[in-house]
Amino acid sequence: MVFSDNIFLFFFLPLVILCTNLCPKAYRNYVLLVFSLIFYAWGEPVYIILMLSVIVLNYLAGLFIDSFPRKTAPGRRKAILVLAVAANLLILGYFKYTGFFAEIISSITGASLKIPQILLPIGISFYIFQSMSYVIGVYRGRAGVQKNIFFFGTYVALFPQLIAGPIVRYSDIERQLTERRETLTMFSTGVRRFIYGLAKKVLLANQMGLLADTLLLKGGGTLSAWAGMAAYTLQIYFDFSGYSDMAIGLGRMLGFRFFENFNYPYISKSITEFWRRWHISLSSWFKEYVYIPLGGNRKGLPRQCLNLLIVWMLTGLWHGASLNFVIWGLYYAVILIIEKLFLGKVLSKLPGIFRHIYALLIVAFGWGIFYFTDFGQFTLFVNRLVSYSADEKDIVNWMLAYLPTAAVAVLASTKLYYRFVRSLRKSRFMFLEIPILAVLFVLCVSALVSQSYNPFIYFRF
Repeated sequence: MVFSDNIFLFFFLPLVILCTNLCPKAYRNYVLLVFSLIFYAWGEPVYIILMLSVIVLNYLAGLFIDSFPRKTAPGRRKAILVLAVAANLLILGYFKYTGFFAEIISSITGASLKIPQILLPIGISFYIFQSMSYVIGVYRGRAGVQKNIFFFGTYVALFPQLIAGPIVRYSDIERQLTERRETLTMFSTGVRRFIYGLAKKVLLANQMGLLADTLLLKGGGTLSAWAGMAAYTLQIYFDFSGYSDMAIGLGRMLGFRFFENFNYPYISKSITEFWRRWHISLSSWFKEYVYIPLGGNRKGLPRQCLNLLIVWMLTGLWHGASLNFVIWGLYYAVILIIEKLFLGKVLSKLPGIFRHIYALLIVAFGWGIFYFTDFGQFTLFVNRLVSYSADEKDIVNWMLAYLPTAAVAVLASTKLYYRFVRSLRKSRFMFLEIPILAVLFVLCVSALVSQSYNPFIYFRF
């Protein structure tokens, strides 16, 4: 089940809201857990057992770690932590990377290995990372142990952020599991945030995705390659940030406050700044649980560069079991290292517009690496980018047809719309936001009825 689906919008979500508000507060986590499991099982019922196993594994690990005193039994606590993290990574590795590594071994050794076809459970990367954040938090003493397995299950399986994030650390919502207060104000802001996110996804991301696939996969000349890359750059932002907005909005409807996952990344003036604004929950996770434990920037510049390479190779792998994702991660590692060594100082002396163009070009090309899982197709795409070809066919017609949507998308990727809405809310015309939201919702529903193209890019991670 996905948020941009009429079954979710008109049946599942109203039923969740009705049931959670009618039942006593003491039982709301149980109700949420049941609905979250139904939400997940709707598309992949066979993997509900896997999720329940992950919940039990990490719940027991937290109990065992907490049962040993930090001062008198640090070794036992650490041993349990290592076993729990290893078990989580083995589960993730089996389902996500078995085929990938089998292909690598086969190509290196020349052996004809049988490549296993293992279906990837939706959202496994997200709920495995969340589960590990709980175990590590208990070990470090930054999160209290959760002794109610149903409450812990609610945290892991909570449907608003289950499938594609944001990655919510247990310490961030530990108190909210038992002390949250559902208010009319929170509910109304949640509805508002959800509709804006839905509009991002349905009205902008889906349209840009159709244009991107047409221009990138069906060939063409130089102009279509650049236009296709720009369209995909817009699609992936509105697809993922739209989902995050919907998740944050749903959380508020249910009394939860999730941290922001995007902060207008396309206004960045360096790649370092871009990764402070894009997928913030993932960047924060790798920083806290990988980069800093490796030594961060505390052990000299060479070690810092090595740490960045490791973190970004893992970040690429997290996104998918394909060589293009590894290359994509290392691509950003190299750029970030170069910015740290000297390019950052050079950029700081340039006018802001040039720094902005630099960041956008680097990011857009990076999305080209991200898009093409086939190396041969990517090579052809790069050739189309850099060698002029006038083989454009219907490119002008395509671009004119999508120009209004693209213009809105470009404006919406900046702070201009946010400033407009904020000024509207502070003016005497604040009531106008209600009909705006109503129109957006009706347009989204109409589009969902007529469209067959409705993927979520980050569902496959």
